[in-house]
Amino acid sequence: MTSTTQIVGRYALAAQEDRCAPRIPVSIPASLRAPGSHGFPVTVTDLSLGGFACDALTSMRAGTLCWLTLPGLHGQQAEVIWNNGTTVGCAFADLLNPAVLDMIVIRHSRTGFRG
Repeated sequence: MTSTTQIVGRYALAAQEDRCAPRIPVSIPASLRAPGSHGFPVTVTDLSLGGFACDALTSMRAGTLCWLTLPGLHGQQAEVIWNNGTTVGCAFADLLNPAVLDMIVIRHSRTGFRG
C-alpha cells in the first residue's frame, strides 16, 4: 500500500526534475501566506506558469496550501511541494495566464528574458 507521504515525496522529486513549464530566474519581493496566518516577506527566485521558488526561512511543509502575492497582483493559491529550509518550491493551483507571466518577467527578470 502506498502512503500519502510516499506519493508527496515522489511528486516533490518529479516536480523538481520534470516541470510542466520552464522556470525563469527572477528576483521579486513578494508575500507568502499560509492559511490562518499573516503573510511574511519572501523573494521569488524563479517563476513559471505552473509554480515558483522563493527564499523563505519557514517551516511550511510539503502539501501546505499557501497564497503568493506578487507586486500589483492578487494572491495566487499554491501548494508547497518542497522546502529545504531556506527555499520553498510551490505549484500554483491554477496556471498563471501567459500574458501575466510575461508582464511579471519583463519587470523582474534577472536574465533579460522577454518570452
